Amino acid sequence: MDLLNTLVDKGLRRETPTRAEALAVLATTDDELLDVVAAAGKVRRHWFGRRVKLNYLVNLKSGLCPEDCSYCSQRLGSKADILKYTWLKPDEASQAAAAGLAGGAKRVCLVASGRGPTDRDVDRVSDTIKAIKEQNEDVEVCACLGLLSDGQAERLREAGADAYNHNLNTSESTYGEITTTHTYADRVDTVRKAHAAGLSACSGLIAGMGETDEDLVDVVFSLRELDPDSVPVNFLIPFEGTPLAEEWNLTPQRCLRILAMARFVCPDVEVRIAGGREVHLRTMQPLALHLANSIFLGDYLTSEGQAGKADLEMIADAGFEVEGAGEVTLPEHRAGGGACGSHDGAEAGCGSHEGGGCGSHEGGGVCGTAPASAPAPAASADEPRPGLVAVRRRGAGTDLAPNA
Repeated sequence: MDLLNTLVDKGLRRETPTRAEALAVLATTDDELLDVVAAAGKVRRHWFGRRVKLNYLVNLKSGLCPEDCSYCSQRLGSKADILKYTWLKPDEASQAAAAGLAGGAKRVCLVASGRGPTDRDVDRVSDTIKAIKEQNEDVEVCACLGLLSDGQAERLREAGADAYNHNLNTSESTYGEITTTHTYADRVDTVRKAHAAGLSACSGLIAGMGETDEDLVDVVFSLRELDPDSVPVNFLIPFEGTPLAEEWNLTPQRCLRILAMARFVCPDVEVRIAGGREVHLRTMQPLALHLANSIFLGDYLTSEGQAGKADLEMIADAGFEVEGAGEVTLPEHRAGGGACGSHDGAEAGCGSHEGGGCGSHEGGGVCGTAPASAPAPAASADEPRPGLVAVRRRGAGTDLAPNA
């Protein structure tokens, strides 16, 4: 396909595709899917080889969020039967992080539900970051605490945070249909605050909320303009008890096209498969490794993920290798000498992870009301499989061992 040859050439040159080209990727047929994966895989391997970065989530504070994000199991009014607990102590969070690090993770993502942190919350998280780094000097730590006030990003950086996650989630034009208690502009402002403080910015999206192809392209192009180092791609986990519980709009093929489009638009950036890969990609997960160079290990914030051992076996069986602690994730021109690959220039190029949930959409930071009339999905709807959504009952906030 001329389209794919053009996109590969542009990806190798770090040149932005046109909107029409990005939309064309999402419009490809199932017969063309393997060609799309192979083409985007060339771009992925050029910039990241066959390395897969492992990230591990620690939910510092679960549930009880005052925001109304319709995708979130921790939202205001959620009837989802999730774990609810207040702040973990620094030593508890450090112990939880240790399980993921032992499983091969090189980044720990510290997430807390809520609109945004108070200054006291920043102190708590700062103490937690120090506790984790005392035990694991080389670990990358990303915080995801919601909307930041002036000076808070700088304080997190001083405490040892390497990155900050805050996702855009969807296009600016439809954001108000998903969330009413804060705005799209609020989210953009927080990503910019992280950038300005010298933190590696992580910001991504959630697919499967009833959005159109145009919405998906809009949000990915907006992310490119914001220039995060990491772009988490979440696939909606339709939790029972949330407004989007009936939104089963994704097929494995649709998910692969979305990941491929993100790779073409953000060729030299960490593209992370975040929440929902087990629910929607299912047995097609290994193919997604040809598109993304980063995943979460084990469980998510409020839902269970694939067993950590199964993640490692999947990576090896697919011919990839886990990225080592001493390896820099991003290409040299983006890494700027930082251990986790900080951005090398604000507001340019494209950029690790999850809005509201450190790459995992199901809570953390700012948690919308359901769309009044969601557009028809661009692909045939997936069969509802609520049995695939398993609420997390182990790890942080429980007496049971974590899945890592």
